[in-house]
Amino acid sequence: MPVAVTNEKKSGNRIALILVITLFFLWALTSNLLPTLIPHLKKACQLDDLQSAFIDSAYWVAYFVMAIPAALIMRRYNYKVGIICGLLIAAIGAACFYPAAEIRRFGVFLGALFLMASGMTFLETAANPYITILGNPETSSQRLNFAQAFNGLGAFVSTFFISKIILSGIDYTPEQLGKMSSSQLEKYLSSEATRVQLPYLAIAGVLLLVGFLFYIVKLPPVPEERAESLKIDFSVFRHRHFTLGVIAQFFYVGAQVCISSFFIRYTKYTAGLSEAEINTAHYLGYLLLCFMIGRYVGAFLMTKIKPERLLLVYSAFNILLLAYCVFVGGKLGMFAMMGVEFFMSLMFPTIFALGIKDLGNQTKIGSSFMVMSIVGGAIIPLGLGYLSRQFTIQLAYLVPMICFFVILHYGWKGYRIKGIHYEISDNKIKMEVANAND
Repeated sequence: MPVAVTNEKKSGNRIALILVITLFFLWALTSNLLPTLIPHLKKACQLDDLQSAFIDSAYWVAYFVMAIPAALIMRRYNYKVGIICGLLIAAIGAACFYPAAEIRRFGVFLGALFLMASGMTFLETAANPYITILGNPETSSQRLNFAQAFNGLGAFVSTFFISKIILSGIDYTPEQLGKMSSSQLEKYLSSEATRVQLPYLAIAGVLLLVGFLFYIVKLPPVPEERAESLKIDFSVFRHRHFTLGVIAQFFYVGAQVCISSFFIRYTKYTAGLSEAEINTAHYLGYLLLCFMIGRYVGAFLMTKIKPERLLLVYSAFNILLLAYCVFVGGKLGMFAMMGVEFFMSLMFPTIFALGIKDLGNQTKIGSSFMVMSIVGGAIIPLGLGYLSRQFTIQLAYLVPMICFFVILHYGWKGYRIKGIHYEISDNKIKMEVANAND
Protein backbone atom coordinates (compact mmCIF):
# COMPACT_ATOMS: atom_id res chain seq x y z
CA MET A 1 0.00 0.00 0.00
CA PRO A 2 2.74 2.58 0.79
CA VAL A 3 4.35 1.79 -2.57
CA ALA A 4 1.06 2.40 -4.36
CA VAL A 5 0.64 5.72 -2.58
CA THR A 6 4.20 6.70 -3.48
CA ASN A 7 3.69 5.76 -7.12
CA GLU A 8 0.42 7.71 -7.19
CA LYS A 9 2.18 10.74 -5.74
CA LYS A 10 4.99 10.49 -8.31
CA SER A 11 2.43 10.20 -11.11
CA GLY A 12 0.58 13.26 -9.81
CA ASN A 13 3.82 15.21 -9.62
CA ARG A 14 4.72 14.19 -13.17
CA ILE A 15 1.38 15.39 -14.59
CA ALA A 16 1.62 18.62 -12.64
CA LEU A 17 5.20 19.12 -13.84
CA ILE A 18 4.14 18.76 -17.48
CA LEU A 19 1.32 21.27 -17.02
CA VAL A 20 3.53 23.81 -15.27
CA ILE A 21 6.20 23.49 -17.98
CA THR A 22 3.58 24.57 -20.54
CA LEU A 23 3.37 27.88 -18.69
CA PHE A 24 7.05 28.60 -19.42
CA PHE A 25 6.30 28.02 -23.10
CA LEU A 26 3.22 30.25 -23.08
CA TRP A 27 4.71 33.38 -21.56
CA ALA A 28 7.74 33.13 -23.87
CA LEU A 29 5.35 32.75 -26.81
CA THR A 30 3.51 35.99 -26.02
CA SER A 31 6.45 38.14 -24.93
CA ASN A 32 8.54 37.20 -27.96
CA LEU A 33 5.80 38.40 -30.28
CA LEU A 34 6.47 41.99 -29.16
CA PRO A 35 9.36 42.51 -31.64
CA THR A 36 6.89 41.51 -34.36
CA LEU A 37 4.04 43.65 -33.06
CA ILE A 38 6.12 46.83 -32.86
CA PRO A 39 6.86 47.21 -36.61
CA HIS A 40 3.48 45.72 -37.51
CA LEU A 41 1.34 48.06 -35.41
CA LYS A 42 3.64 50.92 -36.38
CA LYS A 43 2.37 50.38 -39.93
CA ALA A 44 -1.24 49.49 -39.13
CA CYS A 45 -1.78 52.39 -36.69
CA GLN A 46 0.67 54.80 -38.36
CA LEU A 47 2.90 55.38 -35.33
CA ASP A 48 6.32 56.91 -34.84
CA ASP A 49 9.09 55.14 -32.89
CA LEU A 50 8.22 56.78 -29.57
CA GLN A 51 4.56 55.80 -29.87
CA SER A 52 5.44 52.23 -30.88
CA ALA A 53 7.66 51.96 -27.77
CA PHE A 54 4.47 52.03 -25.69
CA ILE A 55 3.78 48.51 -26.99
CA ASP A 56 6.61 47.30 -24.78
CA SER A 57 5.53 49.59 -21.96
CA ALA A 58 1.95 48.31 -21.90
CA TYR A 59 3.22 44.74 -21.65
CA TRP A 60 6.05 45.04 -19.15
CA VAL A 61 4.45 47.58 -16.80
CA ALA A 62 1.91 44.87 -15.95
CA TYR A 63 4.66 42.93 -14.17
CA PHE A 64 5.19 45.88 -11.82
CA VAL A 65 1.48 46.52 -11.26
CA MET A 66 0.31 42.92 -10.93
CA ALA A 67 3.18 41.13 -9.15
CA ILE A 68 1.91 41.94 -5.64
CA PRO A 69 -1.80 41.26 -6.42
CA ALA A 70 -0.81 37.93 -7.95
CA ALA A 71 1.20 37.03 -4.84
CA LEU A 72 -1.70 38.07 -2.58
CA ILE A 73 -4.22 35.89 -4.42
CA MET A 74 -1.94 32.85 -4.38
CA ARG A 75 -1.09 33.45 -0.74
CA ARG A 76 -4.77 33.70 0.15
CA TYR A 77 -5.87 30.68 -1.89
CA ASN A 78 -3.28 28.48 -3.65
CA TYR A 79 -1.08 28.13 -6.70
CA LYS A 80 -3.80 26.41 -8.72
CA VAL A 81 -6.25 29.29 -8.31
CA GLY A 82 -3.54 31.79 -9.22
CA ILE A 83 -2.54 29.87 -12.34
CA ILE A 84 -6.12 29.51 -13.57
CA CYS A 85 -6.78 33.22 -12.93
CA GLY A 86 -3.68 34.10 -14.90
CA LEU A 87 -4.63 31.92 -17.85
CA LEU A 88 -8.16 33.38 -17.97
CA ILE A 89 -6.92 36.98 -17.79
CA ALA A 90 -4.31 36.34 -20.49
CA ALA A 91 -6.91 34.65 -22.71
CA ILE A 92 -9.23 37.66 -22.40
CA GLY A 93 -6.34 39.94 -23.35
CA ALA A 94 -5.47 37.83 -26.40
CA ALA A 95 -9.12 37.74 -27.50
CA CYS A 96 -9.30 41.54 -27.26
CA PHE A 97 -6.94 41.75 -30.23
CA TYR A 98 -9.89 40.88 -32.47
CA PRO A 99 -12.01 44.00 -31.71
CA ALA A 100 -8.85 46.12 -31.47
CA ALA A 101 -8.00 45.17 -35.06
CA GLU A 102 -11.58 45.77 -36.22
CA ILE A 103 -11.64 49.36 -34.98
CA ARG A 104 -7.86 49.87 -35.39
CA ARG A 105 -7.43 51.80 -32.16
CA PHE A 106 -3.91 51.77 -30.73
CA GLY A 107 -5.18 52.34 -27.18
CA VAL A 108 -7.28 49.18 -27.38
CA PHE A 109 -4.25 47.20 -28.53
CA LEU A 110 -2.32 48.53 -25.52
CA GLY A 111 -5.15 47.53 -23.19
CA ALA A 112 -5.18 44.03 -24.68
CA LEU A 113 -1.42 43.73 -24.20
CA PHE A 114 -1.67 44.91 -20.59
CA LEU A 115 -4.36 42.30 -19.86
CA MET A 116 -2.35 39.54 -21.48
CA ALA A 117 0.80 40.49 -19.58
CA SER A 118 -1.18 40.72 -16.32
CA GLY A 119 -2.18 37.10 -16.78
CA MET A 120 1.40 36.14 -17.59
CA THR A 121 2.53 37.85 -14.37
CA PHE A 122 0.35 35.41 -12.45
CA LEU A 123 1.90 32.50 -14.34
CA GLU A 124 5.50 33.62 -13.77
CA THR A 125 4.85 34.36 -10.10
CA ALA A 126 3.42 30.86 -9.62
CA ALA A 127 5.45 28.64 -11.94
CA ASN A 128 8.99 29.38 -10.78
CA PRO A 129 8.47 28.52 -7.08
CA TYR A 130 5.84 25.82 -7.71
CA ILE A 131 8.02 23.76 -10.02
CA THR A 132 10.74 23.58 -7.35
CA ILE A 133 8.42 21.67 -4.98
CA LEU A 134 7.26 19.09 -7.55
CA GLY A 135 9.77 16.44 -6.63
CA ASN A 136 13.02 15.97 -4.77
CA PRO A 137 14.22 19.28 -3.26
CA GLU A 138 17.80 18.36 -4.16
CA THR A 139 16.96 18.37 -7.88
CA SER A 140 14.75 21.49 -7.81
CA SER A 141 17.28 23.61 -9.73
CA GLN A 142 17.53 20.93 -12.44
CA ARG A 143 13.75 20.94 -12.88
CA LEU A 144 13.71 24.72 -13.09
CA ASN A 145 16.49 24.82 -15.69
CA PHE A 146 14.73 22.11 -17.70
CA ALA A 147 11.50 24.10 -17.62
CA GLN A 148 13.26 27.31 -18.65
CA ALA A 149 14.46 25.58 -21.80
CA PHE A 150 10.85 25.77 -22.98
CA ASN A 151 11.20 29.57 -23.00
CA GLY A 152 13.45 29.02 -25.99
CA LEU A 153 10.85 26.81 -27.66
CA GLY A 154 8.21 29.49 -27.17
CA ALA A 155 10.53 32.10 -28.67
CA PHE A 156 11.26 29.79 -31.62
CA VAL A 157 7.58 29.18 -32.38
CA SER A 158 6.66 32.86 -32.09
CA THR A 159 9.45 34.15 -34.33
CA PHE A 160 9.72 31.37 -36.91
CA PHE A 161 6.00 30.67 -37.35
CA ILE A 162 3.52 33.14 -35.83
CA SER A 163 5.48 36.20 -36.92
CA LYS A 164 5.20 34.94 -40.52
CA ILE A 165 1.41 35.15 -40.25
CA ILE A 166 1.41 38.63 -38.72
CA LEU A 167 4.03 40.34 -40.90
CA SER A 168 2.78 40.82 -44.45
CA GLY A 169 6.10 41.93 -45.91
CA ILE A 170 4.31 44.87 -47.57
CA ASP A 171 6.08 48.04 -46.52
CA TYR A 172 5.14 51.20 -48.43
CA THR A 173 7.21 54.35 -48.16
CA PRO A 174 5.58 57.57 -46.85
CA GLU A 175 5.62 58.87 -50.43
CA GLN A 176 3.73 55.80 -51.70
CA LEU A 177 1.19 56.09 -48.89
CA GLY A 178 0.70 59.76 -49.70
CA LYS A 179 -0.25 58.91 -53.29
CA MET A 180 -3.01 56.50 -52.18
CA SER A 181 -6.64 57.56 -52.14
CA SER A 182 -8.38 57.58 -48.75
CA SER A 183 -10.21 54.35 -49.58
CA GLN A 184 -7.03 52.61 -50.74
CA LEU A 185 -5.17 53.70 -47.61
CA GLU A 186 -8.00 52.55 -45.36
CA LYS A 187 -8.13 49.17 -47.09
CA TYR A 188 -4.36 48.70 -46.73
CA LEU A 189 -4.27 49.69 -43.05
CA SER A 190 -7.27 47.49 -42.22
CA SER A 191 -5.74 44.48 -43.96
CA GLU A 192 -2.54 44.99 -41.95
CA ALA A 193 -4.40 45.35 -38.63
CA THR A 194 -6.58 42.27 -39.11
CA ARG A 195 -3.55 40.01 -39.62
CA VAL A 196 -3.20 39.77 -35.83
CA GLN A 197 -6.75 38.48 -35.31
CA LEU A 198 -6.32 34.80 -36.15
CA PRO A 199 -2.99 34.27 -34.33
CA TYR A 200 -4.20 35.89 -31.13
CA LEU A 201 -7.54 34.10 -31.20
CA ALA A 202 -5.56 30.85 -31.49
CA ILE A 203 -3.40 31.90 -28.51
CA ALA A 204 -6.56 32.67 -26.52
CA GLY A 205 -7.90 29.22 -27.33
CA VAL A 206 -4.68 27.52 -26.19
CA LEU A 207 -4.70 29.53 -22.94
CA LEU A 208 -8.28 28.49 -22.22
CA LEU A 209 -7.49 24.85 -23.00
CA VAL A 210 -4.52 24.84 -20.61
CA GLY A 211 -6.67 26.58 -17.99
CA PHE A 212 -9.30 23.84 -18.34
CA LEU A 213 -6.63 21.16 -17.90
CA PHE A 214 -5.41 22.85 -14.71
CA TYR A 215 -9.02 22.96 -13.50
CA ILE A 216 -9.71 19.23 -13.96
CA VAL A 217 -6.29 17.95 -12.82
CA LYS A 218 -5.69 17.51 -9.11
CA LEU A 219 -2.41 19.22 -8.31
CA PRO A 220 -0.20 18.05 -5.42
CA PRO A 221 -0.90 20.11 -2.27
CA VAL A 222 1.70 22.52 -0.96
CA PRO A 223 2.23 22.60 2.81
CA GLU A 224 1.48 25.99 4.37
CA GLU A 225 0.49 27.32 0.97
CA ARG A 226 -2.33 29.49 2.28
CA ALA A 227 -2.19 32.48 4.57
CA GLU A 228 -4.43 35.38 5.43
CA SER A 229 -1.96 38.10 4.46
CA LEU A 230 1.34 38.78 2.80
CA LYS A 231 3.75 41.07 4.59
CA ILE A 232 5.67 43.51 2.43
CA ASP A 233 8.97 44.25 4.13
CA PHE A 234 10.96 47.15 2.67
CA SER A 235 13.79 46.62 5.15
CA VAL A 236 15.24 44.13 2.66
CA PHE A 237 16.65 47.18 0.82
CA ARG A 238 19.12 47.64 3.67
CA HIS A 239 21.14 44.92 1.97
CA ARG A 240 23.37 46.84 -0.42
CA HIS A 241 23.98 43.95 -2.82
CA PHE A 242 20.23 43.38 -3.08
CA THR A 243 19.39 47.04 -3.73
CA LEU A 244 22.06 47.28 -6.42
CA GLY A 245 20.80 43.97 -7.82
CA VAL A 246 17.28 45.38 -8.22
CA ILE A 247 18.73 48.42 -9.99
CA ALA A 248 20.87 46.22 -12.25
CA GLN A 249 17.88 44.02 -13.07
CA PHE A 250 15.80 47.09 -13.94
CA PHE A 251 18.42 48.24 -16.44
CA TYR A 252 19.02 44.72 -17.77
CA VAL A 253 15.37 44.08 -18.63
CA GLY A 254 15.15 47.52 -20.21
CA ALA A 255 18.20 46.75 -22.35
CA GLN A 256 16.87 43.31 -23.32
CA VAL A 257 13.54 44.72 -24.46
CA CYS A 258 15.28 47.48 -26.46
CA ILE A 259 17.56 44.99 -28.23
CA SER A 260 14.80 42.57 -29.22
CA SER A 261 11.83 44.83 -29.82
CA PHE A 262 13.50 47.34 -32.15
CA PHE A 263 15.71 44.84 -33.96
CA ILE A 264 13.57 44.86 -37.11
CA ARG A 265 13.49 48.67 -37.16
CA TYR A 266 17.27 48.80 -36.63
CA THR A 267 17.92 46.24 -39.38
CA LYS A 268 15.70 48.05 -41.87
CA TYR A 269 17.53 51.31 -41.18
CA THR A 270 21.16 50.27 -40.90
CA ALA A 271 21.29 47.27 -43.25
CA GLY A 272 18.82 48.63 -45.79
CA LEU A 273 16.70 45.47 -45.74
CA SER A 274 12.96 45.40 -46.30
CA GLU A 275 10.49 43.77 -43.93
CA ALA A 276 9.98 40.95 -46.44
CA GLU A 277 13.74 40.29 -46.65
CA ILE A 278 14.08 40.26 -42.85
CA ASN A 279 11.09 37.95 -42.56
CA THR A 280 12.25 35.55 -45.29
CA ALA A 281 15.79 35.32 -43.91
CA HIS A 282 14.53 34.59 -40.36
CA TYR A 283 16.84 37.24 -38.88
CA LEU A 284 14.57 37.83 -35.88
CA GLY A 285 14.41 34.09 -35.27
CA TYR A 286 18.19 33.83 -35.38
CA LEU A 287 18.43 36.75 -32.96
CA LEU A 288 16.41 34.87 -30.34
CA LEU A 289 18.13 31.59 -31.21
CA CYS A 290 21.42 33.25 -30.18
CA PHE A 291 19.79 34.09 -26.85
CA MET A 292 18.77 30.47 -26.30
CA ILE A 293 22.21 29.10 -27.26
CA GLY A 294 23.86 31.66 -25.01
CA ARG A 295 21.82 30.46 -22.06
CA TYR A 296 23.09 26.89 -22.43
CA VAL A 297 26.69 27.99 -23.02
CA GLY A 298 26.51 30.27 -20.01
CA ALA A 299 25.14 27.50 -17.80
CA PHE A 300 28.12 25.34 -18.79
CA LEU A 301 30.66 28.10 -18.23
CA MET A 302 29.26 28.75 -14.76
CA THR A 303 30.51 25.33 -13.71
CA LYS A 304 34.03 26.63 -14.39
CA ILE A 305 33.83 30.40 -13.82
CA LYS A 306 32.25 32.44 -11.04
CA PRO A 307 28.91 33.94 -12.20
CA GLU A 308 29.84 37.50 -11.20
CA ARG A 309 32.96 37.34 -13.38
CA LEU A 310 30.96 36.08 -16.33
CA LEU A 311 28.51 38.93 -15.75
CA LEU A 312 31.38 41.42 -15.81
CA VAL A 313 32.98 40.00 -18.97
CA TYR A 314 29.68 39.56 -20.82
CA SER A 315 28.66 43.14 -20.01
CA ALA A 316 31.96 44.43 -21.40
CA PHE A 317 31.45 42.45 -24.63
CA ASN A 318 27.96 43.89 -25.02
CA ILE A 319 29.19 47.45 -24.55
CA LEU A 320 31.78 46.92 -27.31
CA LEU A 321 29.28 45.23 -29.65
CA LEU A 322 26.69 47.96 -29.15
CA ALA A 323 29.32 50.63 -29.73
CA TYR A 324 29.88 49.01 -33.14
CA CYS A 325 26.12 48.88 -33.77
CA VAL A 326 25.73 52.58 -32.94
CA PHE A 327 28.80 54.11 -34.57
CA VAL A 328 29.32 51.76 -37.54
CA GLY A 329 26.19 49.69 -38.15
CA GLY A 330 25.46 48.15 -41.53
CA LYS A 331 24.80 44.47 -42.05
CA LEU A 332 27.67 43.61 -39.69
CA GLY A 333 25.92 45.75 -37.10
CA MET A 334 22.90 43.50 -37.43
CA PHE A 335 25.06 40.44 -36.71
CA ALA A 336 26.73 42.28 -33.83
CA MET A 337 23.25 42.69 -32.36
CA MET A 338 22.87 38.92 -32.45
CA GLY A 339 26.10 38.72 -30.47
CA VAL A 340 24.58 41.06 -27.90
CA GLU A 341 21.65 38.64 -27.50
CA PHE A 342 24.10 35.79 -26.93
CA PHE A 343 26.04 37.60 -24.22
CA MET A 344 23.03 38.96 -22.36
CA SER A 345 21.30 35.56 -22.13
CA LEU A 346 22.64 34.64 -18.69
CA MET A 347 22.26 38.07 -17.10
CA PHE A 348 18.71 37.91 -15.71
CA PRO A 349 19.13 34.69 -13.67
CA THR A 350 22.69 35.67 -12.65
CA ILE A 351 21.67 39.09 -11.32
CA PHE A 352 18.64 37.49 -9.67
CA ALA A 353 20.73 34.86 -7.86
CA LEU A 354 23.44 37.30 -6.76
CA GLY A 355 20.86 39.83 -5.59
CA ILE A 356 18.91 37.51 -3.27
CA LYS A 357 21.97 35.70 -1.96
CA ASP A 358 22.15 35.47 1.83
CA LEU A 359 18.90 37.35 2.46
CA GLY A 360 17.78 34.73 4.97
CA ASN A 361 14.09 34.99 5.86
CA GLN A 362 13.75 37.97 3.49
CA THR A 363 14.50 35.88 0.41
CA LYS A 364 10.85 35.56 -0.69
CA ILE A 365 10.04 39.25 -0.45
CA GLY A 366 13.38 40.01 -2.11
CA SER A 367 12.40 37.74 -5.00
CA SER A 368 9.11 39.62 -5.39
CA PHE A 369 10.90 42.96 -5.68
CA MET A 370 13.27 41.41 -8.22
CA VAL A 371 10.26 40.40 -10.33
CA MET A 372 8.85 43.93 -10.04
CA SER A 373 12.11 45.35 -11.43
CA ILE A 374 10.99 43.93 -14.79
CA VAL A 375 9.20 47.28 -15.13
CA GLY A 376 12.48 48.49 -16.64
CA GLY A 377 11.22 46.88 -19.83
CA ALA A 378 8.31 49.35 -19.81
CA ILE A 379 10.32 52.52 -19.12
CA ILE A 380 13.74 52.31 -20.78
CA PRO A 381 12.46 51.58 -24.34
CA LEU A 382 10.65 54.91 -24.19
CA GLY A 383 14.06 56.57 -24.02
CA LEU A 384 15.18 54.63 -27.08
CA GLY A 385 11.97 55.59 -28.89
CA TYR A 386 12.46 59.26 -28.03
CA LEU A 387 16.07 59.32 -29.27
CA SER A 388 15.01 57.51 -32.42
CA ARG A 389 12.35 60.13 -33.10
CA GLN A 390 14.80 62.97 -32.47
CA PHE A 391 17.78 61.43 -34.30
CA THR A 392 17.94 57.88 -35.75
CA ILE A 393 17.13 54.37 -34.55
CA GLN A 394 20.84 53.51 -34.88
CA LEU A 395 21.95 56.30 -32.55
CA ALA A 396 19.11 55.42 -30.15
CA TYR A 397 20.86 52.16 -29.32
CA LEU A 398 23.09 54.22 -27.04
CA VAL A 399 20.31 53.62 -24.48
CA PRO A 400 20.89 49.85 -24.01
CA MET A 401 24.65 50.42 -24.24
CA ILE A 402 24.45 52.71 -21.19
CA CYS A 403 22.34 50.07 -19.42
CA PHE A 404 25.15 47.54 -19.74
CA PHE A 405 27.52 49.90 -17.93
CA VAL A 406 25.23 49.58 -14.89
CA ILE A 407 25.32 45.79 -15.17
CA LEU A 408 29.10 45.83 -15.61
CA HIS A 409 29.41 47.76 -12.33
CA TYR A 410 27.24 45.18 -10.57
CA GLY A 411 29.41 42.31 -11.86
CA TRP A 412 32.55 44.23 -10.85
CA LYS A 413 31.71 45.02 -7.23
CA GLY A 414 28.01 45.75 -6.76
CA TYR A 415 27.17 42.11 -5.99
CA ARG A 416 29.48 42.01 -2.96
CA ILE A 417 27.80 41.44 0.38
CA LYS A 418 28.89 43.97 2.98
CA GLY A 419 27.73 45.29 6.31
CA ILE A 420 25.71 44.12 9.28
CA HIS A 421 22.58 42.06 8.63
CA TYR A 422 19.80 41.38 11.08
CA GLU A 423 17.53 38.36 11.03
CA ILE A 424 14.51 38.23 13.38
CA SER A 425 12.98 34.88 14.32
CA ASP A 426 11.09 33.70 17.40
CA ASN A 427 11.44 37.18 18.94
CA LYS A 428 15.23 36.89 18.86
CA ILE A 429 17.59 39.01 16.84
CA LYS A 430 20.49 37.32 15.14
CA MET A 431 23.25 39.71 14.04
CA GLU A 432 25.87 38.78 11.47
CA VAL A 433 28.72 40.83 10.09
CA ALA A 434 29.20 39.96 6.42
CA ASN A 435 32.45 40.57 4.62
CA ALA A 436 32.76 41.42 0.95
CA ASN A 437 32.99 38.19 -1.00
CA ASP A 438 35.49 37.79 -3.81
